[in-house]
Amino acid sequence: MSRKLGQIIAVRENTWMIRIPLGCDPETKQRNYYNRTVHGSLRQAQKFLGRKIDELGASIERDGAKIRLDQYLDQWLKTIKLRICSKTYESYESLLAKYIRPSLGKKSLVAIRPLDVQGVYEQMSDRGLSPRTVQGAHWVLNAAFRQALQWEMILEVPTKGIKLPRIRRREMRVFSVEETKTFLKFALPTMYGTLFAVAVTTGMRPSEYIGLKWQDIDGERGTVSVKRTLRKGPTGQWEYGETKRAGSRRLIRLQNWVIARLKQLREFQTAHPVVDPEEWPEAVDLIFVTEFGRPVNVNSLVYKHFKPILKRAGLPDIRLYDLRHTAATLALTVGISPKVVSEQLGHTSAAFTLDVYSHVLPHMQDDAAAKVEAALMGSTSGIRGLDGGPVDYFR
Repeated sequence: MSRKLGQIIAVRENTWMIRIPLGCDPETKQRNYYNRTVHGSLRQAQKFLGRKIDELGASIERDGAKIRLDQYLDQWLKTIKLRICSKTYESYESLLAKYIRPSLGKKSLVAIRPLDVQGVYEQMSDRGLSPRTVQGAHWVLNAAFRQALQWEMILEVPTKGIKLPRIRRREMRVFSVEETKTFLKFALPTMYGTLFAVAVTTGMRPSEYIGLKWQDIDGERGTVSVKRTLRKGPTGQWEYGETKRAGSRRLIRLQNWVIARLKQLREFQTAHPVVDPEEWPEAVDLIFVTEFGRPVNVNSLVYKHFKPILKRAGLPDIRLYDLRHTAATLALTVGISPKVVSEQLGHTSAAFTLDVYSHVLPHMQDDAAAKVEAALMGSTSGIRGLDGGPVDYFR
């Protein structure tokens, strides 16, 4: 443990406060410190600090040396399992099992150094894994080590200062207005026409709109409440879960024609019920179900319905998730406030929304400049200067 992990604070002449951080209490989250008043010269205070750091560090080294990384990760995963959604937990577990445990799992927790971690990431890159996968593994391992530091099991986080491959943002593929019209022309007559209408007009995530229930629709106000997600678990069971983040729970205003489609679907399902509450209790009150009354499997939706529609319509081969991007891009293009679009998408902030959809900014700026010019000068054609003559912009 280096001296930088402790402080010497002057109290008065020849009196010093020695302060050494001891991490956070895992229950209260309160940060703990070792504090001691030392009398004497600054040099004596520095010697005391060095001895105490070595003493505390040796204690942590002894405790941390008793546990391998594999054992620690098992303990860490157990503590976070109830605080994150099942999909996220499975992702953490998978990243650690595939990329971290095989190389570092047998090493003692305190023996792992930054160079060891850097080597794992370089091996992943050499195997052709994407920068996003490497950064994902790093994010999980870093979170685990930071918790170990708070639990006073290690002295320093070995993921600190690691060099990661740069993620190149994937070029976003979205429909234009005309392509969206074509998509709806071919999609609306199908059994999932209303689902695709909701997807391309609200910008919901697939897991959000397949988890919608009729109780989430307010016909009088014309809104839908996004409250949950629905997905198929690793063992084939259907699981309701929380939205991606707290801000993802939101209220979205529906377009009138989409409300009309939902009303028609509700009437049809009432007249022709297919859901068996005993066989598929998860599907009770769901808006979108299969012809057999089961929840909609996203993979089946993509390959049996979405992709064939794109092929028949002669449209670009985009992802189902890109309907969310299409909804956002269209809204920004026609001048909807980024703040409103951000709230509709459930983003953390309008700044994040503009960063994701930066390709729309040039169009928005052109449109804004034209509108301000028209407001100041009247029509942009035939603008006159103060003397009544034509304006020469390059004079």
